[in-house]
Amino acid sequence: MADGILVVVSGFSGSGKGTLMKKLMSEYDNYALSISATTRSPRKGEKEGREYFFRSKEEFEKLISGDELIEYAMFCNNYYGTPRDYVLEQRKSGKNVILEIEVQGALKIKEKYPDAMLIFITPPDANTLKDRLVNRGTECENDIKARLKQAAWEAGCMSKYDYILINDDLERAAKELNHIIESHGNLKVDSKDFIEKIEKDLKTMFLEEK
Repeated sequence: MADGILVVVSGFSGSGKGTLMKKLMSEYDNYALSISATTRSPRKGEKEGREYFFRSKEEFEKLISGDELIEYAMFCNNYYGTPRDYVLEQRKSGKNVILEIEVQGALKIKEKYPDAMLIFITPPDANTLKDRLVNRGTECENDIKARLKQAAWEAGCMSKYDYILINDDLERAAKELNHIIESHGNLKVDSKDFIEKIEKDLKTMFLEEK
């Protein structure tokens, strides 16, 4: 049996990537979603071992020193990282393993595993992203500004991803995501113009928010 594909999914905070991953997992049975460890506090409705493994800073740093993570990074003053053993076991069983992680971690994984497929999830435009951040009501104004600043930086890294997926309709996006992964990287898509526009718009939006 061939090993499954290692798929790394990133996206702006507010891109809907978490909801999209749940939809993909409910519609198709050939995927395993890796659960990350984090030092951030659980949001309403999140459970230990389902959305994340919630760890203290001290516990997380023990994972780092024990080389138990494929990657880890600091994002908005919290650690995020991917436990190694689960990923390797699922790939060997033939499952396509999806890692839902931020940009820094994704690029580190690409260095370690060149065959990994990197997919970036984005709303159709910068204004939609801001609206989603405001409307979900989980962050204060300063947090929203911080996430817009982070998004402007992340947009500059989008060209390093293999595919850009616009998440404007959940049903369509899930089908397209499955199609991209099942293509084993053989789809050719030019997202240069889209990347340039959203990067420019996010940088302008962040400057206006300062």
